[in-house]
Amino acid sequence: MHTTHPAPTAPTVDIVPIRRVLVSVFDKSGLDRLAAALKAAGVRVASTGGTATALAKLGVTVEDVSAITGFPEVLDGRVKTLHPSIFAGILARGDRPDDLAVLAEHRIARFDAVIVNLYDFQSVIAKPDCTPAQAIELIDIGGPSLVRAAAKNHAFTSIVTSPAQYDAFIASVARGGTTLAERRQLAAAAFEHTAKYDAVIARWMARHAGLVAEPSAERPVEPHAGDDPPLPARVTLDLEQRLTLRYGENPHQSAAMYAPVGTHLGLAGLTQICGKELSYNNLLDLDAATRLAGLIQDPAAVVVKHTNPCGAASDGTTAGAVAAAMAADPTSAFGSIVAVNRLFDRDCAEVLCGPGLFVEVIAAPAFAKEAVEMLTTRPTWKASVRLVEVPAGDPWEATAGLELRSVAGALLAQRPDDECDDPATWRVVTKTAPPPALTQDLDFAFTLVRRLTSNAIAVCHGTSLAGAGIGQTSRVDAVRIALEKAGPKARGGVLASDAFFPFPDSIELIAKAGIAAVVQPGGSKRDPEVIAAADAAGIPMVFTARRHFRH
Repeated sequence: MHTTHPAPTAPTVDIVPIRRVLVSVFDKSGLDRLAAALKAAGVRVASTGGTATALAKLGVTVEDVSAITGFPEVLDGRVKTLHPSIFAGILARGDRPDDLAVLAEHRIARFDAVIVNLYDFQSVIAKPDCTPAQAIELIDIGGPSLVRAAAKNHAFTSIVTSPAQYDAFIASVARGGTTLAERRQLAAAAFEHTAKYDAVIARWMARHAGLVAEPSAERPVEPHAGDDPPLPARVTLDLEQRLTLRYGENPHQSAAMYAPVGTHLGLAGLTQICGKELSYNNLLDLDAATRLAGLIQDPAAVVVKHTNPCGAASDGTTAGAVAAAMAADPTSAFGSIVAVNRLFDRDCAEVLCGPGLFVEVIAAPAFAKEAVEMLTTRPTWKASVRLVEVPAGDPWEATAGLELRSVAGALLAQRPDDECDDPATWRVVTKTAPPPALTQDLDFAFTLVRRLTSNAIAVCHGTSLAGAGIGQTSRVDAVRIALEKAGPKARGGVLASDAFFPFPDSIELIAKAGIAAVVQPGGSKRDPEVIAAADAAGIPMVFTARRHFRH
């Protein structure tokens, strides 16, 4: 039997000496030491535009790209390097005689390395006065093409995309050339570089075009509820690691915090002033605490344990809110996360420095210097507490306005439930309306319940959380737990439910506890029964027509 064998292949090239390079960089930091090394090694340098001028000033003899292509820069510099004399010199395979013959026929010289970084599109669009025309001019065309070409041909061509890579590249030039392993690593970094760049442009272009979704024949955009625009058909994420965490929810799970490149709002932009490193669970609790604090208009404090508020209050002063929030459930508040929505000042620190108190993390938009000094010197837990500044602003911009949550193998996306409710739109459904003096209390309670885990009930006395029923599989159990937590504080207080009451049995418990008014979304087919029970008990009830489940 006749057996065919594959034709022998040329051995893989390992060391590629660096004799000729193309340099075109927007970020010119480190260019002086790169130029000195290339000049010392006798490397021929081709360049264009501002980079060529900068290299010439550094004493490097530069071969102008226009001289290589025989064609001048045109269209205000939009077309410079896009020419076969450049790209064939980058893409030619050194082990292919036919490739080398093409180079010889057209008198094209090879490039052993391409040193390119791209226009800083991210910084330009971040400026408040950036116009679309300015942004569009900063969309690099030739740069990404050069990077991708060199990265594709990394078997023979080195691609350097960051000044941070210069020192290692210079060392390789000095010792005789780059290794295949080095070129592979450089190529991987290069493709990551262009992927990030394209992701930033894609997000900006979608906003510029006024699009959040573009239907396609394969996947049309589904109808959506409310006044929100349709959800995106595609979301491009470019995430970078911001924090390495000791472990995840449990010690056997590795973990880190990632954030979209260029995003520095919300927890993506946190600044830790002092204390031990933040943990995975700390960050989940921080998210719960800061988002709820941000929903409250008056000076407020929120105390969170295991992602649920165990204390929350608003007051005329932030310190007053902190004191009331910590007093709501002192047992649960021990070892908790505390967030405020104003400057954390000396008076706030005095409250937390009281005897018997211990908190893991304190979050605020800013800290007064005296507060930091007090918290890090006076309490017995001074070495443990983390003080974290969390900047205000829309943290969802980089994710197309979507809140993302992972499930096995996929991401769920939704518009964040971060808009404040308007009590003016609520409807009194019982014969008796709540007294005007309770309007603020009902608003506060309904604000709190939206950040509790469903099924959720919040009992408030004034503008302070008195008791919460969290994460129950039946609403009546959530009511029972919230009232038990509130104890005597339930009498004369208000109760909020994150979703409708499916049966009137909860009203019986609410009446026995002496609740003065109830706020709930409504929407159950048994609403008439629930309303009748409230009327019989003399409890005013308000429907909001908006549910606030949080799973």
